[in-house]
Amino acid sequence: MSIVIDFSEKVEKLLDGPTFDEVIFDYYLNFIPWINGLLWPLFALLSVVFFTSRLAKNSEIISILSSGVSYYRFLRPYVISAGILASMLWVGNNYVIPKSSKIKNDFEATYFWKSNNKTLGNNIHCYLTPDEKVYIRYYRAKDSSAQTFRFERFKDQELQYMIKAKKLKIKKAPNTWTLYDYEKRTFNGLSETLEVSQGEQMDTVLNLTPDDFIRNINLMENMSTSELREFINIEKERGIGTAKKFIIELHRRTADPFTILILTIIGVSIASRKVRGGLGIHLALGVIIGASFVIISRFSVTFAHNLSIPPSIGIWVPNIIFSIVAIILVKRAQK
Repeated sequence: MSIVIDFSEKVEKLLDGPTFDEVIFDYYLNFIPWINGLLWPLFALLSVVFFTSRLAKNSEIISILSSGVSYYRFLRPYVISAGILASMLWVGNNYVIPKSSKIKNDFEATYFWKSNNKTLGNNIHCYLTPDEKVYIRYYRAKDSSAQTFRFERFKDQELQYMIKAKKLKIKKAPNTWTLYDYEKRTFNGLSETLEVSQGEQMDTVLNLTPDDFIRNINLMENMSTSELREFINIEKERGIGTAKKFIIELHRRTADPFTILILTIIGVSIASRKVRGGLGIHLALGVIIGASFVIISRFSVTFAHNLSIPPSIGIWVPNIIFSIVAIILVKRAQK
């Protein structure tokens, strides 16, 4: 169904540029793991609701419980199956899906939209080393130039050296830059030395490249978990301020498998009770619960992105809320 919907939205672009083999093997063969990784928790919920509701309709659950089997023993196969699915999703999220997503995203960048890159344009602060900091008011990717550049060097948390320039421009790849209209300041205790060079240029080497100002919006999807952790550490050391969304992605890869366990228990608790309306009522409740989970998770991720909420809390809040719901439903389930 997802493939049909996606194809109907992009049919003109798919028929216009790529070959048949590219569409099948480069795009849709890698689209399937990506969309499954997103929807597996909901698939698990609806599957559990459908299967358990059929058992309840045929009075199978009543027979099982009447024979002396406890409700928790009845619940055990569901939990084991959910644990297997959760383990498969965890492996997929961390190692398999990132590799396929890279191929899919490269295909999309070639045929659907020409650039997935976003430039860090305004008020950029970053550390080149633990004692060297750079500030750029505005960066222009078109010619790899920056306006209002400032470089500061510290020693024992005291400013030792600073150089400012009205303009910074790349001269030679990867990290040779030219400063325009610059001034130097050297500090030694209470004494200060100032050198002003208006209208002059100076070449310098910085631990900074034009690629450091460019971020691919799908970059975190293309990374395995080990690569993601390494990238997060680099971003934190440099203080660029873009690591938060990568941390959110890192926690999401672990939180989603736990969602399968939680929604499975909720689905069993709801569908195991025989009610008038049967399967229809149970499926409707399953859809409502799934939609509620998606809405709460979207809100929590947005808050984690834009507010001072730790990413770990923002990602795990939906699981915590629905874990409480699962416990309540199990305790009140028909036994």
